Amino acid sequence: MRIEIRENPFDPWQAVADYRSSHLTIGKSGASAVFVGTMRDFNEGDDVQAMVLEHYPGMTEKQLQALVDQSMSAHNLDDALVIHRVGELKPGEDIVLVATFSAHRKAAFDACREIMEALKSTAPFWKKETLASGERWVEKNTAGW
Repeated sequence: MRIEIRENPFDPWQAVADYRSSHLTIGKSGASAVFVGTMRDFNEGDDVQAMVLEHYPGMTEKQLQALVDQSMSAHNLDDALVIHRVGELKPGEDIVLVATFSAHRKAAFDACREIMEALKSTAPFWKKETLASGERWVEKNTAGW
């Protein structure tokens, strides 16, 4: 399992391919589920020009580790990969990658969604958006269900 917080852009599909080739045993996992979250150019009815995503170093990684550990155990996953951006982002840039690997698709799908929803609702990240009219802090995440 790997959890990574990074400031630089990343290619989520290359990250998954690299992780599979370097961390997974060939033939062990029959299913992979991948979620990629990308910055939108709108929120709450306004055009968004940029966003700064902040986190609490150390605490964020610890919380992500705990929620991934719980999901891996609950769904009997073979492995998981989570990459999350922080810092300044522009619309169209990838923010988050969640990839889960298991013997069967149900576990991979369920765990991927569970990790993503828990990350959005509990992980200590804060978003400040830049609009044409100024800046604002995002008070709540969008509902995923």
